[in-house]
Parts: sequence; structure tokens; C-alpha cells
Amino acid sequence: MVATARLAGLGRELSSALAPWRPARAVHDPGKVLLDVATAVALGGDCLADVAAVRAQPAVFGPVASDPTVSRVVAALAADIDVSLPAIRAARATARAAVWARSRPLAGTPGRRRGGQVIIDIDATLVTAHSDKELATPTHKRGFGFSPMCAFVDHGEHGTGETLVAALRPGKASPWAVDDHLEVLEQALAQLPEPERAQVLVRTDTGGCSKAFLRHITEAGLEYSIGVRRPTTRTGTGQDWPPGMRVIARRERPHPGAQLRLTDHNGWRITCFATNTPPAARWRLADLEVRHRQRARAEDRIRGLKDTGLRNLPFHGYDQNRIWLEIVALAADLLAWTQILAFDEHEPARRWEPKKLRFRILAVAGRIIRTGRRRRLRLPREWPWNHLIDNGWAALQPT
Repeated sequence: MVATARLAGLGRELSSALAPWRPARAVHDPGKVLLDVATAVALGGDCLADVAAVRAQPAVFGPVASDPTVSRVVAALAADIDVSLPAIRAARATARAAVWARSRPLAGTPGRRRGGQVIIDIDATLVTAHSDKELATPTHKRGFGFSPMCAFVDHGEHGTGETLVAALRPGKASPWAVDDHLEVLEQALAQLPEPERAQVLVRTDTGGCSKAFLRHITEAGLEYSIGVRRPTTRTGTGQDWPPGMRVIARRERPHPGAQLRLTDHNGWRITCFATNTPPAARWRLADLEVRHRQRARAEDRIRGLKDTGLRNLPFHGYDQNRIWLEIVALAADLLAWTQILAFDEHEPARRWEPKKLRFRILAVAGRIIRTGRRRRLRLPREWPWNHLIDNGWAALQPT
């Protein structure tokens, strides 16, 4: 991941973006501190103290700040959250553009709707708080905690996905909140390389089905594929559905374990989704339905985030936990960018979730030795995935 961050220019961008928060006589750069914490989270950590695993390997990661210094950096960024958060996001967007310029993670040609289209999945999730943290409230599923809303890029069948947005919200926040969907979409588009923003499909579940949200997407010249639960919406009156909208319905058997509804007839259920993909694009209805059902990959991305620091919000303060979610997004991007840059699109390792990637590739017992004035990494000869490590390391070298 050090090589990944170097190729993406992530450390440089973070250092430049967070320079205003570096005291005049400070030894440690806030950008490097944030990158070290993100690296620890990518390796499986779930709190600031886990940066000790990175600090213990100076030959790999260089000098790492102490725990009090890391805490002070997070506190300083949280105290100026309205400025620091956009700065971190801008640095991440610039690094993403560098990764995509080197190896675009999507099949097809940029600008083409088939294959080259960028699909943004938006979904909310719940994070349980086991103590009375700031703005932790009861959730709509009778839990207690927070309800972050996330946006991901779907890499398709040959990859996983990238975390564009991980926006913290109080637990009482509604999964149908129109303003939150609009804000997350705006932040997600800003994360994409600029040439990619014109050919975007937005996918959500029924939480995104509102006249205001669909009209906003339509007026932006984008496409959507959004679940429809019933004809009425939770938006205000006096607004029409956007032009070009089609609702596609399908009869299906509820999946095992699904809660049955009064409207299910003889064991069958009608599911609907709305799209503005025009008939002239020559998508078959079956293809449109498959495309919409692939929205379920967002659940995989959320599971990956919860394995990469999202399961635990370690601070009491709400703004500090917002910084933590940016660290989680950085960690998730480091893992996804490593897969993009290190592995061919047909290599199964490119689709591995974080837990498997760590176990087989990142957490290998080895030795760093010095010979002939060079440092070398020696790995166990019988490790089954040595070829992936060798090929990936070669791919991550500067050209």
C-alpha cells in the first residue's frame, strides 16, 4: 500500500491539503499522520491506537507519530471541520484521478454508455454505538447509533468498488432523506475524474425514490435506476415526476427469509424500479433489470467498509467521528487502488474483499534484509500466493 499511495500521489496531496493545520515547529506532517492511520485501518485496525502496528515497522512506513500527536491532529482537523473535510476529500479526488489515469477500473471506453458508464451506488447503513456518543440516537430499526450514507463506484464483474463518500449522520436520520441523497450525490460526482462525470448512472434502493432527487438527476443530464416501492412519494406536493421516466415491474418469489406482505398474491411479489435510460439506447428490459439488481453489490461494499473501520466509531465527539469516516474512506481506497494497480482485471484477487486480501497478501510473515547495499523482502517459499505478491509488486513500480 505504500507503493500504491506513492503512485497515486496520495501522501503528497494530503500534505499539501493539510498544510494549514501543521504548527510552525511541528515534526510530523498532518497529511502523513492521516495516511499512517488510514494504512493501519486498511491493515485491519479499528481505532487510533492501532497505528502502533505501522509505527513498529519504520523500515516499511518510515517515522510514525506517537499516539498523543495523532490524537492532536484529529482534534485540530475536527475543530475546523468545515474546511478540513473538503480539503481531505479534494486530496483523495486528485489521487483517484491519478489512479484512473494509470489504470481505469471500468471496462469499456470512457464516455460510452455501454461498458464505459460510471455507476454510482448510494445506500445508507447503520452503525451501532455502545455508549452515549454525541448525536448517537435511536435508529429506524430500533437500534442506537448512527446512520451514515455512502456512495460507491461499481467496478463491475471484474472488480470490487471504490468508496466515494462516507457521510456520517445521526441515528435518527431517515434513509429516505432527499437532501442527504442530493448532498451525497454532489460529493460523489466531485470525487470522480472530471472527464468521467458526464456518463454516470445513479443507483439506489427505494430510499432514493423521490420526485426531487430524480428530477435533479435528470436535469444534470445523468441516468438513474432507482427502486420504487409505491406510486406516492415522501416529497412535497406540486412537483411532477421528471420527463423520460419509465417504471419497470417484475413478478418474483420473495427470497428465503424475506418478510411477507399483505400485497403478496399467492406467494408472488411485484418489484418495481424507475429508470430514464431511453428505449433508443436498445437495452432489453431483462438487461435493465439485471443492471438494477447489481445494486446489491453496494451491500458488499458496506460489508467491506465495516471490516475496514466503519464498525467502530472510536470518538465521543461527532466531528471527530466525521474525520474518522474520512480515514475509513481513505483506507478503503488504498485497498481498492492496490487491487486496481497490482492485478489484471481477470485476476480473482482483484475482486477479493478486504478480509481475504489482508489474510493472503498483506499479512504475510517475512523478513527485510540488507545485502549488496539494497533492502530485500524475503517471503516464505511455500506461501500459495507468492506469485500475486511478486506480480503485484512489479506492477506497482513507477514506469
